[in-house]
Amino acid sequence: MRFSSFLILFVQIYGEYAISKNNLNYVCDKYIYIMVSLEWYRTFKSVYKNGNFSLAAKELFISQPAVSQQIGMLEAHVGYKLFNRKSKGVEPTDYAKLLNNLIIEALDRLENVENGFRAKAFNANRLISVGISKHLMSSLGSALVSEFDFIDFSFHENDTLFELVDSKKLDFAVVTKQYDTFDTIQKKVGEIKQVIVGSNTIDASELRTTIKKEDFSAIEHWLNDQKWFSHNAQIPHIKLFWLHVFNKKRPSMVPNYIIPSEYEMLEIISKNTGIAVVWDCNAKSALAENKIQLLWNSKQMPSTNVFVLSGKNDNLSTVFENIQLELKRVLA
Repeated sequence: MRFSSFLILFVQIYGEYAISKNNLNYVCDKYIYIMVSLEWYRTFKSVYKNGNFSLAAKELFISQPAVSQQIGMLEAHVGYKLFNRKSKGVEPTDYAKLLNNLIIEALDRLENVENGFRAKAFNANRLISVGISKHLMSSLGSALVSEFDFIDFSFHENDTLFELVDSKKLDFAVVTKQYDTFDTIQKKVGEIKQVIVGSNTIDASELRTTIKKEDFSAIEHWLNDQKWFSHNAQIPHIKLFWLHVFNKKRPSMVPNYIIPSEYEMLEIISKNTGIAVVWDCNAKSALAENKIQLLWNSKQMPSTNVFVLSGKNDNLSTVFENIQLELKRVLA
């Protein structure tokens, strides 16, 4: 049985007609209540629209005898003949026309509600594929786990993620780069920023003094003297920070430790001594728990937009909206 086994119709009657149930009229002022099987009304609607039992059976994915049986049961229920059989189909009686006018709006509304629930159930239980940078998994990817029951995550960088979504090999992707495309939908969900964090064992009083004075030469000298962690031997985050903040293409330091995941890198920093350039969203929980300290959130370092990519797929539009809402909440 579908969304509801039975339908209670609240019908306003204007005229001399009343619908009976077991020869009893449920009439109160201008209103009448009817409880009948919802499937009968679905079948009635389809037969009325198609004018043919066979076409109605195909539309409803049931047999023609089942259509005939349900119409017969509805006719017995209301006490009126609803269709006259013709050589090439059926013709609605005057009572069928009245019944259709009375129920069609309510039935359409109920079916819309049912379809909405079915779509939500489908979206909630469907396995979706989400691509994301492994460095954003702990902060952004993990937030989606609480919203969906089945997710197949894969780790790639921006351009690869775009290509996978654009070629329909991934349902969704979280990226930090905007793409000009017709076939792929892209929505901004927030901003992240690269900051410098360090172990709590580090005395950063000298650094904070030089930052307040905006003595960038002294700041750079202090940073160069520290033990550095990076997620990549090519130090892309550190290079980008130096380019925007110090206007230099290449830092002079060499990283002491290469940890290929920001999440693990932050955990290790919290238990040892060193500093790193990381996304602020990744450091947020560790900072809140006082596992590490924020050394510098430079105003010279610009924020980076975060986008969600999706292919054009109406079946996944609700999921796409829910992903956007959850990531906007996390990045707010």
